[in-house]
Amino acid sequence: MSDEPQSWAPRDSSGAGGSPGNDRPTAPGEQPGKQGKPGKKARPRRTGWRRAIPTWRMTLGTLLGLVVLLGAGVFAAYRLVDIPAANASATAQSNVYLYSDGSVIARDGDVNREKVKLSQVPPSVQHAVLAAEDRDFYTDDRAVDVKAMLRAGWNTVTGKGKQGGSTITQQYVKNYYLGQERTVLRKAKEAIIAVKLNRQQTKDQIFEGYLNTSYFGRNAYGIQAAAQAYYGKNVEELTTAEGAYLASLLNAPSAYDVVAHPGNKPAAQRRWNYVLGGMVKERWLTAAERAATRFPTPGEAKPSNGLSGQRGYIVQAVENYLNHRGILDAKTLATGGYRITTTLDKAKQDAFVEAVDDNVTAKTSADRAADRNVRVGGASIVPKTGKVVALYGGIDYTKQYVSNATRRDYQVGSVFKPFVLTSAVVNDSTTQDGRRITPNTVYDGTNKRTVVGVQGSTDYAPANEDDVDYGDITVRIATDKSVNSVYAQMAQDVGPAKVRETAIALGIPADTPDLTAAPSIALGTANASVLDMAEAYATLADHGRHGRYVLVEKVTKDGAEIELPERTTEQAVSREAADTTTAVLRSVVEGGTGTAAQTVGRPAVGKTGTAEEDRAAWFAGYTPDLASVVAVMGQNPDTGAQTPLYGALGLPRVNGGGVPAETWAAYTEAALRSSPVQEFDLQTAPGSDEGDELLVDENADGGTDPSSSSAPDTSPDATPGTTPDGSAPPTTGTNTGGTDEGSVSAPDGNGDGNGNGNGDGDG
Repeated sequence: MSDEPQSWAPRDSSGAGGSPGNDRPTAPGEQPGKQGKPGKKARPRRTGWRRAIPTWRMTLGTLLGLVVLLGAGVFAAYRLVDIPAANASATAQSNVYLYSDGSVIARDGDVNREKVKLSQVPPSVQHAVLAAEDRDFYTDDRAVDVKAMLRAGWNTVTGKGKQGGSTITQQYVKNYYLGQERTVLRKAKEAIIAVKLNRQQTKDQIFEGYLNTSYFGRNAYGIQAAAQAYYGKNVEELTTAEGAYLASLLNAPSAYDVVAHPGNKPAAQRRWNYVLGGMVKERWLTAAERAATRFPTPGEAKPSNGLSGQRGYIVQAVENYLNHRGILDAKTLATGGYRITTTLDKAKQDAFVEAVDDNVTAKTSADRAADRNVRVGGASIVPKTGKVVALYGGIDYTKQYVSNATRRDYQVGSVFKPFVLTSAVVNDSTTQDGRRITPNTVYDGTNKRTVVGVQGSTDYAPANEDDVDYGDITVRIATDKSVNSVYAQMAQDVGPAKVRETAIALGIPADTPDLTAAPSIALGTANASVLDMAEAYATLADHGRHGRYVLVEKVTKDGAEIELPERTTEQAVSREAADTTTAVLRSVVEGGTGTAAQTVGRPAVGKTGTAEEDRAAWFAGYTPDLASVVAVMGQNPDTGAQTPLYGALGLPRVNGGGVPAETWAAYTEAALRSSPVQEFDLQTAPGSDEGDELLVDENADGGTDPSSSSAPDTSPDATPGTTPDGSAPPTTGTNTGGTDEGSVSAPDGNGDGNGNGNGDGDG
């Protein structure tokens, strides 16, 4: 071992020289001890402002992260967002009430919508809507047009106006499930629901829903309401040109209404041309058809008809009819969407309104306090079908809500008397002394004569109108003059219970107030409605065959028809009984209290009536083809109390032979003006056509026939009759006393004695 000391190189603490090849100098900016891969140049360090800019790796990573998050969000939203229930406004529909010809009477809902099936919409109209809104709807499976949405968003942001960029499916979702607000959240929900809906419903279902929920302006929701609002027709009747115009409205409903905004017509026509051009492009319309198409200017916008005038009364009557007949209850009807076609004839309805206006309303004066109380009710029925063709409820439903056509709180007066005669013939009734009751049976017409029953006096002694004593007269003449004392006794002879049964058989409801089986029933103490009386008189006109009146002939909802009960008829009373009554009632018009009805200008029969204290005056009558009733009523508009009609319309009193008969004649003449004149074909009961004059002459000495069921009024406190009736007092020029010989001696015009023809010997 050498004693010389060894010299060692100092250790490089950095390790740079620890191994061969590590002796290169450190590059500027490079950390000592860090070297790149062999042959690769190291990246320079980012300094200054460059450090604030993310690298492409960072950008890509961020984008990928956002995509993942967005996808997760969409997935979560798709899972969480369910198809909601339809919003209330989208399902709300009005009930539509129609005349028999299909024209609209009224709508009773706030939302003017009437749903229809897609099959009801003409193909040309469907194509017009598709051309306007979404031409690829049926060929594109996508429920959402992403490009259109992005384009619409960009246009909105850049100030080119708000645009929907929505498919028909999206628009339907917005209309039916969501709302019209313009928010990002609503748009996102719209897209998700549209995708889901597209998987659950067919294209036809979605398109049908879209057509029924879209707004077309003029308060019209849905294509059917739009067809009515702009062209006054049902959707099935729309032409290609009209369909293209309605499709144009979807883009700007108010702006493109060329009637409301004439200055916008050029813009509306451009949009219309765009729609038609799209139809040609899609081969839904030929170029030749397009060239022949002309712009279809819509009709004037009609104000909401609401329930004013007669509309409200009609709607009220129809609702009651549907409910009482078990067709639709009030709760079901309130859901809306029902299309109800009534039996009402528009021309006849208008004629009834005009007749009342001319004969009653025009005669009222603000200077007469009594005229404030005048009310009118009317009804008209076709006897053979039972169809109600006209209904007059009052001056205006918005001013007076109670319908005078259907109310049951006024006495009917002597228009009830024919039911007594009918019952007498039906039951082959006899007087107290055993004589069969016919139109020629003689009764004592003494004023306030006490009614006699099997047990003797009944203490009921009704007064004749104006307290006239008629003496011995036939039933026929007693009907002409509406003699209360005769008819009260006849009701007692027939049997008040039997009279009541006959009235019910003819059509008077069994639950009619005050339809009491007493001698007073003959004088009309019952409170039947105008419509009830029209049904009963229609039964007489149809030779005793009765069927309930019909007010509705068709009901549909969403295109499906509701089953209605079939009307059935039965021989309620014998034909002889009904025809005998008709023959007697004809003489009332020809020479009795109803002569004002002669202006109808064709064979007609009828009966006048006046309620107790002249609170109502009636005329009920018929031709072979139309039965109608008119009543003028008195009611205080402030308290609702029934009032006498004294002094109303400038008359001392209003009775059935005056204004009601005149109104009846005016209406019936107008209603039947275009119809051929029909004669009565009557088969009267045996003994009904014997000469009245001969029977009267047999008792011409004025004595009391012991077989006439007569009895003097021996009771000083005999109760006066409850309904003075029928003939007008001398102040109105109507015959009030004695026997009108001219009315009873006319021979049978045909010489066959059976009452057929223009002259039936009834007087």
